[in-house]
Amino acid sequence: MISPETIDAIASKFEAGGLSSEGLAELRSAFPKIHFTHCMDDDVGSYDAYANRPGYNIYLVDGREHCMKFTSDINHATGLVLAEVIDDD
Repeated sequence: MISPETIDAIASKFEAGGLSSEGLAELRSAFPKIHFTHCMDDDVGSYDAYANRPGYNIYLVDGREHCMKFTSDINHATGLVLAEVIDDD
């Protein structure tokens, strides 16, 4: 399980580091037990985001079994997808 407070701390750190490979590397270093994936939001499909942040959405993933899968249950979350949102203006 990833606590809501940890997700908030991750979001703050991610926003400070920016949407970059360096920012993601900092997250992986700071939170080594959490799996992180960065992608575009339109690559996620029809899953509901756990949180909508300025410029990106956060999705929960469950990696307790052999394959990673999206989950809406924070009690089963072992990782996060940080999905960048591009404004279509």
